[in-house]
Amino acid sequence: MSFAKALLCALLSCFGCVAAGEAGVTANGILIGMTAPFSGPNGAYGLDMKRVIQTYFRQINEGGGINGRMLSLRVLDDGYETERAVANTKALINTEKVFALLASYGSSATTAAMNEAFGVARVPLVGAISGADSIRQLPKDNPNNRYMFNVRASYANETEALVKHLVSLGIENIAVLYQNDGFGKSGLEGVVGALDKHQLTPTAVATVERNSVDVAQAVQQIVRVNPQAVIMVTLYKPTAAFVRAMRKADQLPQFMTLSPVGAELLVQELGEAARGIGISQVMPSPWSDTTPLAHEYQKLIGPQAKPSYYGFEAYAMAKVLVEAIRKAGKELTREGLVSALESMHNLDLGGYRVSYSANDRRGSRYVDLTVIGPGGRIMR
Repeated sequence: MSFAKALLCALLSCFGCVAAGEAGVTANGILIGMTAPFSGPNGAYGLDMKRVIQTYFRQINEGGGINGRMLSLRVLDDGYETERAVANTKALINTEKVFALLASYGSSATTAAMNEAFGVARVPLVGAISGADSIRQLPKDNPNNRYMFNVRASYANETEALVKHLVSLGIENIAVLYQNDGFGKSGLEGVVGALDKHQLTPTAVATVERNSVDVAQAVQQIVRVNPQAVIMVTLYKPTAAFVRAMRKADQLPQFMTLSPVGAELLVQELGEAARGIGISQVMPSPWSDTTPLAHEYQKLIGPQAKPSYYGFEAYAMAKVLVEAIRKAGKELTREGLVSALESMHNLDLGGYRVSYSANDRRGSRYVDLTVIGPGGRIMR
């Protein structure tokens, strides 16, 4: 082989390596992975998020992609089950060869996946529907947390806002219903901590199992204390079942719940009976006509689609990831993406800010309080 041919082969081989880049990155594309519930009682959450992310990726691709690379999303259904979420995460990394992960769902699932899959494999995950402290530890305390970038506030932030509001109204007899999993336990811990700041404790604590609407025992426990308010750390189906059962028992406390409940789905499940339920939110109103990010989201989904907090949060997550990929440059690597995210100090997405550093993965502390009004309208 002549020197010229040998040189050409070497150059072509080198080009192939550059084009291939990191796992999930080619000269023309970037593959992103997502595991979430797309079926079962909580499938509506994941489906809403997936639709928005796919629509946003399509918009990015129609504009030329990122540095000429088109975005694609590989999704796997975990049914809101921790073991399936971990298995899916491993499959996305090891079999599907995704570059990064986006929009995980659930505290138990995300924590387990971080410690058993993506954190160990050093694959960044941007955004999770979880406010658990377990995915907000300092990277120096848990090296796996280095690859977890939260976009929403914590459950501690949400529960503190709820308790502060109730106490300001003179309400002190506060019971708690929580889901028996990482989400519920983290929320319960937040409520207990927030009440303690006011020298209070929950007057009753009851639980409901994950993916269950069997709230009979919980109602019996909570009815005994005749609470002024109940904070529910539950998703929309058990929340609706509990509210119905409490009202059937002639109990009319102030019901409060956290953002993962999905305000729109709760209204859909309860109808006019949802009126008066208070909900903490970790995103600005998706119906806002003054928040630039909300306006972008509304334009993205189109006038025929219905805005939702879940869809809006998915858009914010995807936008953070896209901004970081752009910032990481043409020579795209996972470590380069981590560095790009860590350099995002007080990033304004359009009226909603996220911030990271080498020692901070919290992303945001934004919390807003809303109430379900007449006709299912979400009011501030």
